[in-house]
Amino acid sequence: MDLVEEYEIGATADFIHSGNFFRVGLQFPDNLLKDSTKVVAALRTQLQSFRKLEGTEYGDEKDVGLFVMADTTYGSCCIDEVGASHINADCVIHYGHTCLSSTTTLPAFFVFGKASIDVVNCAENILNQSLTEGNRILVLFGLEYAHSVQQIREALSEATRASRSDPQLEVLFADVSSPVMYPSKDLHNLNEHHKPAGGCTHDYKFGVESGTKYKSGGLFWNLPGGQSMEDFMVFWIGPDNSAFANVVLTFNSCEIVRYDPSENRMVTDLSQQRRILKRRYYLVERAKDAKIIGVLVGTLGVAGYLHMIQQMKELIAGAGKKAYTMVMGRPNPAKLANFPECDVFVYVSCAQTALLDSKEYLAPVITPFEALLAFSSGSQWTGAYVMEFQDLINTSPVGKRNQSEEARFSFLQGRYVEDFNLQENVEEENGALALVNATEKALQLHDNSNSLIKGNARSGAEFFASRSYQGLDMYNENPLPQPYFKGRSGRASGYEDEKSRDEIS
Repeated sequence: MDLVEEYEIGATADFIHSGNFFRVGLQFPDNLLKDSTKVVAALRTQLQSFRKLEGTEYGDEKDVGLFVMADTTYGSCCIDEVGASHINADCVIHYGHTCLSSTTTLPAFFVFGKASIDVVNCAENILNQSLTEGNRILVLFGLEYAHSVQQIREALSEATRASRSDPQLEVLFADVSSPVMYPSKDLHNLNEHHKPAGGCTHDYKFGVESGTKYKSGGLFWNLPGGQSMEDFMVFWIGPDNSAFANVVLTFNSCEIVRYDPSENRMVTDLSQQRRILKRRYYLVERAKDAKIIGVLVGTLGVAGYLHMIQQMKELIAGAGKKAYTMVMGRPNPAKLANFPECDVFVYVSCAQTALLDSKEYLAPVITPFEALLAFSSGSQWTGAYVMEFQDLINTSPVGKRNQSEEARFSFLQGRYVEDFNLQENVEEENGALALVNATEKALQLHDNSNSLIKGNARSGAEFFASRSYQGLDMYNENPLPQPYFKGRSGRASGYEDEKSRDEIS
């Protein structure tokens, strides 16, 4: 495929020119960096042609600065607003796989890419699946295959006529949101800045039912009246990636099959993906027994992340647990191991990077939705799953724990446990004063070896005070540095203070 067509040079240049942007960040994932210089050259040529048409080629108009952005601060599927701020960018052009999460400060244009696919083979598999199962089919796909959806529709119609199949077979295709996005600071108008292509402004929900309108990962669809997702088989076109994992979790009550375009084959065994849901439920049960929670900030650009962080802190405090907030780009086991006091981490991130496989981590990592289930008193998991944290903003917990509440049964410990209340008198105290009192108490316990905390610590200070290793042991009676001791001298084969073999014999 031609580079100009693959990277949509004409549409990108039109977005830059019509928006009067003069400092443009071009965000490339690692696998597309090899084409970055060619894309920059093609964009410059196209922008110059626009200026020629308007007769401003030799005017005083400011030249457009194009800056290649690589090695994103967080996940490459999101707009890197932190990196863009370093170059004072007016907008960002995002290339490759994306989650289409709403931005906070910068307008953006998305180039999804155009992955190759056998249109006829894909249409035949959709038809065979519909004839075999006899179900209604909902076709979802990775955004890199959006360019071929219309061709698949036409090929499916031809295959249906050729096979003389029942014309009443119902196959619905999702549509793609507009590649143009403007920042959304108002949480109530997130969808207004995420308008679908064609000017549609329905109030779609992110992967959550709202009547018969659905939206997930840049796709949106409208089911016929009276029908729900359980009435459809989901036919996914694309690889087994984070976008597909979101579909499996969000619509776990539906039958799902996957078409792999790279191998032109159907994948119907999704037992491995189904196990993900079971593991997420296990992590929720582990989080219920946690004492110290780390709120892990995994984005500084997705709209509403500050509100979600605050909401998580209030939720954790209401559950009688201690919360610590930390900002970290691309978490890994080594990074999180630096915080051994945390029993569990709540990862506030976009939907396609929130699911961390924390089997190798010292402590599990859960999503805000799972935290809402774990730390809300009386909550029960019905099987529904929410990936986008924007759908959880301002969601009230089921109940607030208090000391008079009955003991809770822990499935992991196999017994009843009582959740302690760390917020004793905190509501009446100033936040800084409460922190001083907690630190002073921990230091007193640290100084008194007979009063070290037994059992689980309730805060980071208590955790470190209860550790068996307290650091270097300085003599209390002599705080001065110890005198210098001379070490060995000579060679390793025979130091000067060692006896020779002759002397030994």
